[in-house]
Amino acid sequence: MALYENERISVIIPVYKVERFIEYTILSVVHQNYPDIEVVLVDDCTPDNSAAVIRNLQEEYSNIVYHKLEKNSGAAVARNKALDIATGRYVAFLDGDDMWVEGKLEKQMAFIKGHNAAICCTAMDTVNENGEALGSVRNVREKITYRFLLHNTMIATSTVIIDRNQTGDFQMPLRRGGQDYATWLMLMRDGTVCWGLNEVLSHYRVVSGSLSSNKWKSIRQVWEIQTINEKIDNVSAAFNVCFFIVNGLIKHFVR
Repeated sequence: MALYENERISVIIPVYKVERFIEYTILSVVHQNYPDIEVVLVDDCTPDNSAAVIRNLQEEYSNIVYHKLEKNSGAAVARNKALDIATGRYVAFLDGDDMWVEGKLEKQMAFIKGHNAAICCTAMDTVNENGEALGSVRNVREKITYRFLLHNTMIATSTVIIDRNQTGDFQMPLRRGGQDYATWLMLMRDGTVCWGLNEVLSHYRVVSGSLSSNKWKSIRQVWEIQTINEKIDNVSAAFNVCFFIVNGLIKHFVR
């Protein structure tokens, strides 16, 4: 496995129908105080004016890389193209409508170095479409194992940083939904753990009509990922999904 001889963080951002939010997303990255950041945006043939917003920002920030896919292919393909383009040892994921807290990368990288973490996530709160806090926080435990992740989708995409010198280069499974959860399981099935920094360092924007807003669809995705991608038998997968539902109810009713 070839090693990356830099400490660069490549931030992976898929772009689709985020014209209203993408400037805030990008600025939350380029204003981080980490010294070596590359912002890789892949346009999944979005029908809005997101590309124009990005090009305007490119005139001011030289570390923004923009690529447009030939056809609409979904977030997994967009992220995989960004992973191909990325030159950093570390890759961080951020959705095109989410935002990072000031100092996020500096704090998370210090935590990663302290734990020699291959995969790291943080806590995250939620905001509405206007950026106003909704009062909901997704906390994380310090050590997330593969077995625990089968019962709980605790790892939020826009909080994740991965050290490719430890995991090797990787691609996300080609799914229209749930490819992030499938990726964490894929990378952790060999015993790799995800270290969690339980501090809110990302804002998840709740947008009506988003793919992740349908809870029943999410449950079906968990079932498919466990039985198809992870090849878990139906009885064990059903047991895991029951835990997933219970944990989801707890998160919904216990704030």
